[in-house]
Amino acid sequence: MFYWLLKTIVVGPIVRTLFRPWVRGLENIPETGGAIVAGNHLSFIDSVFVPLAVPRPVVYLAKNDYFLGRGIKGTAARWFFKLTNQLPMDRSGGSASEASLTAGLRVLRSGKLLGIYPEGTRSPDGRLYRGRTGIARLVLESGVPVVPVALIGTDKVQPEGRTMPRLRRVGIVFGRPLDFSEYAGMQSDRFLLRSVTDEIMYEILRLSGQEYVDTYASSVKTKLLTAVKPQSAAPVEAPSAASEVTDGAGSGAQSTADR
Repeated sequence: MFYWLLKTIVVGPIVRTLFRPWVRGLENIPETGGAIVAGNHLSFIDSVFVPLAVPRPVVYLAKNDYFLGRGIKGTAARWFFKLTNQLPMDRSGGSASEASLTAGLRVLRSGKLLGIYPEGTRSPDGRLYRGRTGIARLVLESGVPVVPVALIGTDKVQPEGRTMPRLRRVGIVFGRPLDFSEYAGMQSDRFLLRSVTDEIMYEILRLSGQEYVDTYASSVKTKLLTAVKPQSAAPVEAPSAASEVTDGAGSGAQSTADR
């Protein structure tokens, strides 16, 4: 109820008026049954534009951090994500990640649409990065089709670090469903998992026109966040009571694909 209220009365009309999203390939969304909607990830607001364009509800696997906030703001955010059909996804690996995949399987087996960003995180620079094989596991275990989708221009609307979105048009392009049913039950084959994931990423690349980078976006982000700018040597002075020592650290930026 809350989902449809936001989509049709509260948020939907405002977003359509301000950003005038254009949509292509909507006929590729199955009218019934479970399916995965797999897209590039450029901005925090990607999960707003895709559900707005699709007639059916889309359940997204969202970063677990969004559900762990404290205080009034954290509680409000947690309830917002829950009421807008988003599930927490733990990316720390092991049993936590396994639980996230199990939650995704329940969504698919109940005949719903599951939204996934195969890159695992937002793109740090607008390019499309290597996909995580978790999506292939979901595909092979559930037997559902995959609908690739490309978001275009959302990184220009709200790049990382920007609170208020810019008013620009964005595009959503849905590709033809990909059928991997012939490989059903073969999710233990790691080479097949990589092949299926790469095929999905290729279709997203073809729709988005992005530059592809065959490495994980999270690895690039880690390098950007841990990079320390070299500092020039300074004369050593005896510390005074009023002196303070501060350390500078580099920061990363995000843009067009995850990202």
